[in-house]
Amino acid sequence: MNSRSNPGPAGLSQADDRLIVALDVPNVIEGLDLAGRIGDAVSFYKIGLGMLAGGGMALANELKAEHGKRIFLDLKLFDIGATIEAAARGIAQFELDFLTVHGDPQVVRAAQEGKRGSDLKILAVTVLTSLDREDLDANMIRPGDLTEITVERAARALAAGADGVIASPAEAAQIRALPEAAGRLIVTPGVRPVGAAPGDQKRVATPAQAIARGADHVVVGRPIRSASDPRAAAQAVVAEIRAAGASRP
Repeated sequence: MNSRSNPGPAGLSQADDRLIVALDVPNVIEGLDLAGRIGDAVSFYKIGLGMLAGGGMALANELKAEHGKRIFLDLKLFDIGATIEAAARGIAQFELDFLTVHGDPQVVRAAQEGKRGSDLKILAVTVLTSLDREDLDANMIRPGDLTEITVERAARALAAGADGVIASPAEAAQIRALPEAAGRLIVTPGVRPVGAAPGDQKRVATPAQAIARGADHVVVGRPIRSASDPRAAAQAVVAEIRAAGASRP
C-alpha cells in the first residue's frame, strides 16, 4: 500500500490518511472540539464503543458529511450471524469507511453479507493490543505463542473475506507476508510516538516501526489527544509516517 495524502475538501493537503486519530472523548461536543483543534492535519478519525452513549454516530456523521473526514467505527462486534449481518447492514447506510468485528470467521462472513453493495471495509480484530500471554491464559485461550495465535487468527479472518485486520505492530510484518493478506489492510493500534507512555497497551511500537512492518494505517489516541497542541502532535506523527513510508520497500 502506498502513502495517501488526502487533498479532500477544505484543503486537507497536510493530512495523511495512514494516521487515524482515536477520538476517545466522552461526547460529541468534545469530539468536535478536538477535531477542530487538529484541523487539516488529520483526515481520518476512529470512533469507538465508549463514544456511542455520548453520540458517537452523530459525531461520525458530522465529521464525515460536514467536514469531509474518513471514519473508522471501532465497535468490535461479536454476536450470532443474523445480528452481525443486521448491524453491518445498518451501519453501511451511513457511508462510513471502516468497521471492526471480532475475527471469528463466522462473524466476518456475516458482516460481509450485511455490508454487501457498500464501500464499508470490514476489519477483523485478531488479539487486542492490551493483552499478553498471561491475559490469554486467564481467558482460557489455547496455549501457544501470542504472535503465532494472532497471525493464525488473521489468516483465518482474511480467508473468510475480511477486508483487513486489526493487529499490533509486533505482528504486522508476519501478517503482511501471508498470501491471504495480498491487497488487504493492516491497521495497527498500540502505536506510540517516541517517548510517549504506553498507557494500557502492552504490545506497542512507534509509527515509523508500524509502517515499516507493513501497516497501512496506525491508530494514535492519547499522545495526540492529551498534547498541549494536538495539531502539532498530529503533524509530528504524520512526518514520522511519511519518513518511514519513503524508506519502506
